Amino acid sequence: MLKAFDKNLTQRAMQLARETLEIEADAIRALHARLETDDSVGQAVGLLMECGGRVVVSGMGKSGHIARKIAATLASTGTPAMFVHPGEAAHGDLGMVTAQDAFIAISNSGETAELMSILPIIKRMGAPLIAMTGNPQSSLALLADVHLDVSVAKEACPLNLAPTASTTVTLALGDALAVALLDAHGFKEEDFARSHPGGALGRRLLTHVRDVMRSGDAVPAVTADVSLSVALLEITQKGMGMTAIVDDAGRPVGVFTDGDLRRLIERVQDFTKITIRDVMHADPRRVGPDQLAVDAVAIMEQFRINQMLVVDADGKLVGALHIHDLTRAKVI
Repeated sequence: MLKAFDKNLTQRAMQLARETLEIEADAIRALHARLETDDSVGQAVGLLMECGGRVVVSGMGKSGHIARKIAATLASTGTPAMFVHPGEAAHGDLGMVTAQDAFIAISNSGETAELMSILPIIKRMGAPLIAMTGNPQSSLALLADVHLDVSVAKEACPLNLAPTASTTVTLALGDALAVALLDAHGFKEEDFARSHPGGALGRRLLTHVRDVMRSGDAVPAVTADVSLSVALLEITQKGMGMTAIVDDAGRPVGVFTDGDLRRLIERVQDFTKITIRDVMHADPRRVGPDQLAVDAVAIMEQFRINQMLVVDADGKLVGALHIHDLTRAKVI
């Protein structure tokens, strides 16, 4: 059991957690209300859309951490962006910034010395400047082409000192910018996948059938005139739980699976006189090698099948897919 002191500590912690979330939620609601009459976000999006280079985001301390995240979000949603540390910029890294870039400077006070020391150079080179500050009358705000007001009534910190509500609001507005730009660029799922090839969405949207299909000798196939016994041997050797039946040109005309065999056993005793043509399923489901693997998954799920044939533009068998292949490739 918790001691009395521990219970009091837990209760106090829970109270502060609720108060913190309420203060930060109020700060975001206040920002939302400001944007009803403030078109600065629209102006900022316009500047960033006209940018021929990258969006450079910079900030010091906690604002720097927020700047890094905003740059990362922009970059992953179709707006080339990077973070530059203002202190390092004053010692050579400013060479990363060009006149074709747009510069987003983040400072709650709007007076951060490290930022103020490099901004005159940014202005002289002609790069548009967007400021995110909590003080519309600050030096940074007045120097900017567009000022985004991220002021808060108070910080969530009980001492009203540690950046808490202010960084939350800045991060939220950065997300709003990224989403607006994403929409303006016509950014799609496929674009997101290209910048996230290691993620689940990337695997689903960038993996094609040819990337996961079995090909060559690994594809089980027999002609329609062979006996059922020969077809069963092919199924066993290739380990796909099925075999394709092809014509003389190599085009599939049927398929026979383990499931078909189990059902056949219930009604047939002598397999020696049966050819595979007599028991195959004609006109099997098929997919092209250049189709997305998720398309194959959709067909398999729709028709409740575990295997599918892959054919080229001429209808010739070039591969085969098993549901396990798609699982191993993490398409499913």
